[in-house]
Amino acid sequence: MPPFLCRKAKAVVQRALLALTVGACALAWAPPASAQTGLPTLGDGSELGSSAERRLGDRIIRELYRDPDYIDDPVLEDYVQGLWQSLLAAARARGELSAELDERFAWEVLLGRDRSVNAFALPGGYLGLHLGLVGVTSTRDELASVLAHELSHVLQRHVSRLLTAQKKQTPLLLGALVLGALAASKNPDAAQALVVGGRALLLQNQLNFSRDMEREADRIGYGLMAPAGFAPQGFVGMFDKLQQANRLNDNGSWPYLRSHPLTTERSADMHARIPPGTAIGATAAAPATLEHALVAARARVLANPGVDSLRQWIAEPHSSGWASQPLPHRAAALYVAALGSSQLRDAAGARAAAQKLDDLVRNAPDARQASDPATRRLLGLLNAEIELAAGAADAALQALQALPAGSDTGRPELLLRTRALLQARRAGEGAQALQTWVANHPKDATAWQLLAAVAQAQGQTLRAVRAEAEAHAARYDYAAAADRFKAGQDLARRSGAAVDHIDASIIDTRLRAMESLLREQAAER
Repeated sequence: MPPFLCRKAKAVVQRALLALTVGACALAWAPPASAQTGLPTLGDGSELGSSAERRLGDRIIRELYRDPDYIDDPVLEDYVQGLWQSLLAAARARGELSAELDERFAWEVLLGRDRSVNAFALPGGYLGLHLGLVGVTSTRDELASVLAHELSHVLQRHVSRLLTAQKKQTPLLLGALVLGALAASKNPDAAQALVVGGRALLLQNQLNFSRDMEREADRIGYGLMAPAGFAPQGFVGMFDKLQQANRLNDNGSWPYLRSHPLTTERSADMHARIPPGTAIGATAAAPATLEHALVAARARVLANPGVDSLRQWIAEPHSSGWASQPLPHRAAALYVAALGSSQLRDAAGARAAAQKLDDLVRNAPDARQASDPATRRLLGLLNAEIELAAGAADAALQALQALPAGSDTGRPELLLRTRALLQARRAGEGAQALQTWVANHPKDATAWQLLAAVAQAQGQTLRAVRAEAEAHAARYDYAAAADRFKAGQDLARRSGAAVDHIDASIIDTRLRAMESLLREQAAER
């Protein structure tokens, strides 16, 4: 099992990859670009084509979309996508991302509602990120370092190369099993030793192979940081967090510590790679921004910490000594109090905490922090979210209208506005914007689901059925999509002359496409 897979994904990948067994990797940290010249890559060395790898990734991701821990939070998705797209652009500019992989791979990041600190890469350009990891990062550079590391695993096609290596090494294990069976009749202990020895050799070969991959991924990931606009020392900050957790003994919430064991030798090597005179540590990369502090706070709340934890966090701004904390810490605490209160259906408490947060930011000593558009945007989205949860649709729409100029066209704003209009029974006002969005982003399942609700509210049943089908298709559930498209066909036949023939024609075309994809899936099985 590749060590960069999360706990939730392991069972899924076991079914998809069957016998892939890989030892734990060591998360090495790469030198700065000046020290990287002349280092060769491992080469592709894979017998699995890029199209086949993408299909394998699609099969795995289809299951992860169904996992109850999968979460599509527009605010967090928007922030992570900003980092992710910058890294992808840097990979293209540096020639690390080939035109073939750029076209054929998905390049999607999925968020998991899990408190554990973990991230993982999958075949075909998919990455997974636990909210627990987002919640422990102090800067955007730390989070970007994790994404850069996992992106490099995909760029170098490490999963497909591991599959190829495992295929070549399988005879070692088979040979050990055969010899063990032959020896069993004479000496059971010797037979067991042969079997265990064969497995150990296989695992050691795989461990050496994957360590080379880790070094390659770190070197390439480190090189992507500066061109993407991030401080490479973000790697150091993340490493320090893992090392601190290791000293405190892993309590089960840090999967990186099990799949990427930390040693004093690795720590010394990592520090030695930093150029002389360079400051080391999380604060050396970049100061903690209010925007990232609020995003990390949101991740901690949405990771399902439990009611008791939420209540403790909500009470934190009232504790002694809170006022002496750094501004990002106080802002994060108030954000948690506001969002947590809203989730506990305490609208008054949520509004009060949000107002204190707004006052805190407006009165920040640094004028740039007080007027930062990204931070102001997060505050406005929080206010709209609180009002929507309280059933005050008009107040939510007003909060969205008060967002900084130029920040009202993003995905979080669009989805929140559509939900508010649905709640206010004014669904028609958001139909055109949502239709334009899905035309440009056909893989946005959440937007398709909202469009289905909007169409249903307008009495456009056929269009609603089609949107439901497209939502299933966007998450690779082709069987469910085909079922809804067939329902649309039946509805169109019953409607007769009253049917919208454009929608009916689209449904016919899309049904044929889904049936073709289902035949391909059956052939693969």
